[in-house]
Amino acid sequence: MFKFTRFNWIKRKRFFSFLVASVIIFSFLFINPNLVKAASGGRIGGGSFQAPTAAPRGENYGGYGVNNFRDYGSSFRGGGIRFPFLLPIFGFGGGGVFGFLILMSIIGVIINSFKNSSTISSQSNNTIVSQPSQPTKISLIQFQIGLLASAKDIQVKLRELAYFSNTSSALGLQKVLQETTLSLLRKPELWVYANIETGSVPFSSAESTFNQIAITERSKLKAELTSNYSGQITTSKTNESHPGDADPTNEYIAITILVASKKDLGLNESVNSQLITKAFRLLGSISSNDLMALEVIWQPEGEGETLKEEELITQYPNLKHL
Repeated sequence: MFKFTRFNWIKRKRFFSFLVASVIIFSFLFINPNLVKAASGGRIGGGSFQAPTAAPRGENYGGYGVNNFRDYGSSFRGGGIRFPFLLPIFGFGGGGVFGFLILMSIIGVIINSFKNSSTISSQSNNTIVSQPSQPTKISLIQFQIGLLASAKDIQVKLRELAYFSNTSSALGLQKVLQETTLSLLRKPELWVYANIETGSVPFSSAESTFNQIAITERSKLKAELTSNYSGQITTSKTNESHPGDADPTNEYIAITILVASKKDLGLNESVNSQLITKAFRLLGSISSNDLMALEVIWQPEGEGETLKEEELITQYPNLKHL
């Protein structure tokens, strides 16, 4: 009788431990941490993940499926996803939702490759296959920085870029990225918090992963008062706010730069003034040919709004103090 009761107690204890761990993981991954009052913001971006099609290159003797699967496997093994991305899921700090989404996209592509490889390899060896000219992997970069509120010139610059930039072309997006990084480089004395996260995903899942990360960051805004996305310029006014200068008591400005690039920049995810300077220069040097998509998101944007330090840290928990 004693052993049976003790056995049940052990089972209940294990179940309770599993339940608590599950709740913690679920809360970390899926519950919006933005429990404080959000500010309105602005957004500039655009891009295209469509690859140009290539003309038929002749006979392919069954190698297309094998090579395609091998490329996806190498993106998983060869540094496209790094081990630190796994740690945030279990509360050890680091990549957060960004790393989780990249990990899931790679796992999904690997599973689909297993499913599709047998079908492709069963096709006739004499079939002519047209392979698209597209990159194997896409590098995703998320750069977040918290500035002192006295950086009003940067807010004004972002608003001007939103009003006048051509975000429907790669050259226009490259100009937005260069002007944004240049404005930030000119104000190093205002950098207070920063965070850099990078990862590589297979081309086939790059667009969906990029969009998920962008939506996660956009959801931190109460409203998008200023927006220029893929050539569509909008200025919104709500009952509570419209674009303009923040309240004099405002403390911080938060800016997120999200980039999808064909080229791996090899950014260091540690943050200090020197590394941030180097990261901005590398981001600004991305060519229009390598830049596939861009999102620049900032807050506050509404007249009379504020972003306090507590709100900044709550909404951007991965920021590190410089």
